[in-house]
Amino acid sequence: MKRKKNSRYRGSKTHGCGSMKKRRGKGHKGGSGRAGTGKRGDQTKPSVWDKKGYFGKRGFTSLAKDLNTINIIDIEMRKLGVEKDGKVTVDLTALKYDKLLSRGNATKKYTITVNQASASAIEKIQKAGGEIVGIKKEKSQDSEQKA
Repeated sequence: MKRKKNSRYRGSKTHGCGSMKKRRGKGHKGGSGRAGTGKRGDQTKPSVWDKKGYFGKRGFTSLAKDLNTINIIDIEMRKLGVEKDGKVTVDLTALKYDKLLSRGNATKKYTITVNQASASAIEKIQKAGGEIVGIKKEKSQDSEQKA
């Protein structure tokens, strides 16, 4: 069985740490964290240069909520909703979608319930004879410029 290290140092005055002065306090620690990696930390400088993002803060934290989005083409391909009297009713809020985007074309008359939709998505759905219900009214840039 292997002996513990501290038992090996019994009888040696400094326990393997050189001068007794060196173990007294924080005075001989030499820094903490990233100390010694600056301009004059010669031996550690090359290893620090290779690490991107080692110095300073990087990036930003977005305060915007991540939206769960869906495109018109996805609604078409997955055949979401219930068809009745030639109109397809889709409740995207019940399916946990926040916003409708405009990729793809609407081939049927959709009645879509969703909180947000892009302007081009609304245009495409209306062009196909459908409608979008439940959109939160937000100030558009056009109305701000006119005012």
